[in-house]
Amino acid sequence: MRVWVLLVVVMLGWTTASAQTVHVDSLTRQRVANDSLVMAVDSMFNRLMTDSALVGITPVDSVEQDKGVPFLAKDTLSTKRKKRDWDTWRPDPKKALWLALVIPGGGQIYNRKYWKLPIVYGGFMGCIYAMRWNDMMYKDYAQAYVDLVDNDPATASYNQFLHLGQQITEANKSRYEDIFQRRKDKYRRWRDLSFFVMIGVYALSVIDAYVDAELSVFDISKDLSMKVSPAVMGNGSSNNPLYATSVGVNCSINF
Repeated sequence: MRVWVLLVVVMLGWTTASAQTVHVDSLTRQRVANDSLVMAVDSMFNRLMTDSALVGITPVDSVEQDKGVPFLAKDTLSTKRKKRDWDTWRPDPKKALWLALVIPGGGQIYNRKYWKLPIVYGGFMGCIYAMRWNDMMYKDYAQAYVDLVDNDPATASYNQFLHLGQQITEANKSRYEDIFQRRKDKYRRWRDLSFFVMIGVYALSVIDAYVDAELSVFDISKDLSMKVSPAVMGNGSSNNPLYATSVGVNCSINF
């Protein structure tokens, strides 16, 4: 009986020791795993800091939080687009030329010469109005001339051009035919002339935009002055001392 009791005690002791050994081994393994995880995190953080230094990104802890822009790099703020300085800006002549060709008045807008826009658009509107007016008068006189020579009493549109109380008879018919024909040709000529004048206004606006852009970079000296003063000039061909010199005016221009 004592032998069995002793055997049970030995078995219980061995089991307890084994359990303690297993527990110690599990704690050791957990500690090793935690140390490995910490080392991996430290390695990743060091690599991230190295890459940030290479691309020029400022770490989070060095950002100026008091400026209200957290988690932004100083290099990112420095690359913000600067506002254009219109005092030193100069237009490009080629760009002004193409804008003036595509859009009437576009070159003047690009050159910032807005005071020229009423002149340009006023010229275009005046030419368009002249074309429409002359075309209307041409058509009216052309129709009146056709009604007058067709000898049809039902077509008498020419009466709107006659003064009050006047009529067209066989005695004055030839004279009115000549008047209507000359006026018809005159308004047609003015209509065509208005069209060519509009083309001229368009060409002048393009030339003005290009020349204005070119002259914007032209260096003009600030010492621009003209001086007029009397001068005494000698006449080497005369032997008489009274006629050896002559008085004149000397004009000098500085630019």
